[in-house]
Amino acid sequence: MLVVALAVVLLVLCLLSIGVGALTIPPAEVVRALAGHGGGARVENVVWSVRVPRTALGLAAGAALGLSGALMQALTRNPLADPGILGISAGASFAVVVSVAVFQPGSLYGSIWFAFAGALVASVVVYVLGGLGRSGQTPVKLALAGVAVTALLTSLTSAVVLTDPDALDRYRFWSAGSLADRDGSVVLQVLPFIAAGAVLAFAVAPALNSLALGDDVAASLGRRLGLVRLAGVAAVTLLTGAAVVAIGPVVFVGLVVPHVARVLAQRAGIGPDHRWLLPLSAVLAPCLVIAADVAGRVVARPAEIQAGVLVAFIGGPFFIALVRRRRLAEV
Repeated sequence: MLVVALAVVLLVLCLLSIGVGALTIPPAEVVRALAGHGGGARVENVVWSVRVPRTALGLAAGAALGLSGALMQALTRNPLADPGILGISAGASFAVVVSVAVFQPGSLYGSIWFAFAGALVASVVVYVLGGLGRSGQTPVKLALAGVAVTALLTSLTSAVVLTDPDALDRYRFWSAGSLADRDGSVVLQVLPFIAAGAVLAFAVAPALNSLALGDDVAASLGRRLGLVRLAGVAAVTLLTGAAVVAIGPVVFVGLVVPHVARVLAQRAGIGPDHRWLLPLSAVLAPCLVIAADVAGRVVARPAEIQAGVLVAFIGGPFFIALVRRRRLAEV
């Protein structure tokens, strides 16, 4: 029932996303236009050419970011894990900018493979740095390593775009994390990668429950830890790389959503079962992304505030509160 209720909320947000903007379209007209029963040529053009692709992109990219965040927190047993905080989004962004500046790909597919490579390399570097030292890997150390790698990659990205006008033109709006000015082809191009990442994520969901009990317990239950982690990293790389190419490096979605999903699952009596947490995250994350996108159109009308900016306003204080809570718990 919880997933159904969230799906209804998501449907309402999708209708709002299609109806709200510079041209406000009443819900009844939105439904008629979607059903192909008129509404006027102008309304149908706005709905099908602009709003529907934008909403579909929010659905796909939001689900990818929510799933990748839930996966990362489960694989690392780190409640602070998030593709944006741990440098994975920054790695994908840097690789995309380098591909634009050096190779100048003519299509999205030319950049998406670079995004996957950048996401994978950044995740490995952060994981290694977070494990250095006598105390080993801890959630706070991993988060600090992610912040350091993100700062380095952001600086390198800025250096590249400032020396290449073409890369700067493509990067400046995309980097804020926006669903605007995208067409339907972008959704179709990233959807296979997101679908593949989602299949891998749901496939390892039962093993994540065992992994939460510790490596020794998981191994004694017959889980092949190396295979589980390999599939998880592959899923995170596919999901994060595709989302970054599609809408830019939107941070904090993968951090906030899994925590909200756990709270809702607890109240619904489901418990910390990843077979439910992953679908909940996949539905909640698009709700957050689309709600931020709609709010950005309303707050600064007739201009717009990018969805990534509004999500950061929510995620920043949330991240600080999580860190403070963990530090107090460790004292």
